[in-house]
Amino acid sequence: MPAPVIRINGLRKFYGDLEAVRGLDLEVESGEVFAILGPNGAGKTTTVEILEGYRERSGGEVEVLGVDPSEPTPAWRERIGIVLQGTALEPFLTVRESLSLYAGYYSASRDVDEVINLVGLSEQASSRAGRLSGGQQRRLDVGIALIGDPDLLFLDEPTTGFDPSARRQAWEMIAGLRDLGKTVLLTTHYMDEAQHLADRVAIIAKGRILAEDTPENLRDSGTGPARITFRLADGARPESVPGFGPVNWTSEESGSGPLALIETTNPVEDANRLTGWALDQGLELVEFEVRRPTLEDIYLEVTRT
Repeated sequence: MPAPVIRINGLRKFYGDLEAVRGLDLEVESGEVFAILGPNGAGKTTTVEILEGYRERSGGEVEVLGVDPSEPTPAWRERIGIVLQGTALEPFLTVRESLSLYAGYYSASRDVDEVINLVGLSEQASSRAGRLSGGQQRRLDVGIALIGDPDLLFLDEPTTGFDPSARRQAWEMIAGLRDLGKTVLLTTHYMDEAQHLADRVAIIAKGRILAEDTPENLRDSGTGPARITFRLADGARPESVPGFGPVNWTSEESGSGPLALIETTNPVEDANRLTGWALDQGLELVEFEVRRPTLEDIYLEVTRT
């Protein structure tokens, strides 16, 4: 089995008397997308900057691609790519010129046109960077990180400020990095982004890892109940439903009447009983939905403790 791309053991970082990172242990395997989630001040940025070799640690052991990042070598630098949250592109260079410029910094870069195609900028290859949309500039950022053909990419909040369409396009591009065999360490504030992209997730708060697993396993580990919601087509509002007792009718109204909410730890069994009752009564359940706890629910549950 190949060695982990990132291995952290007991990582600590002090800023004066403030301990920003408190004994982190973490491993990231080759070829996976790993997301780090956490509120502002959780220690995410400090941890990532230590991994990138741009910040010294106060204690612990760190290995990235088999090298201690506090002692980086030029060869090691060529094996990592970094996409910062904010990048200053040369506005008067075209996409192709920008990538050609950065390709010259590497001993064995990828083909410029290949990278342009990989990040979906073929139609903008001759456009100046300053005239690209925000989403297209982010694609160029990723292209610059890819031009040296790195084994590991750090993506810091890659879709901050994007509209929904641009975010989805960015997700497709990031998912494609996995297909290239790249390992990706992603920081994000968007729970749906982590749930969609990440093979595994670590939730960090106050310098410690509070939870780590696949998004699916984290959702299954939640202690909160599933939620069944529905409306009755004719606007009926029974005080209770057999087998459930009193129903919580929320204040959310629509043309189909109020929204009913049932919380349950047995969603399959209860959904079956509820739909059976509706059929017996000749009632239509409008907007019927069974919603398990989301990654966001788990994140809020873990970080509030």
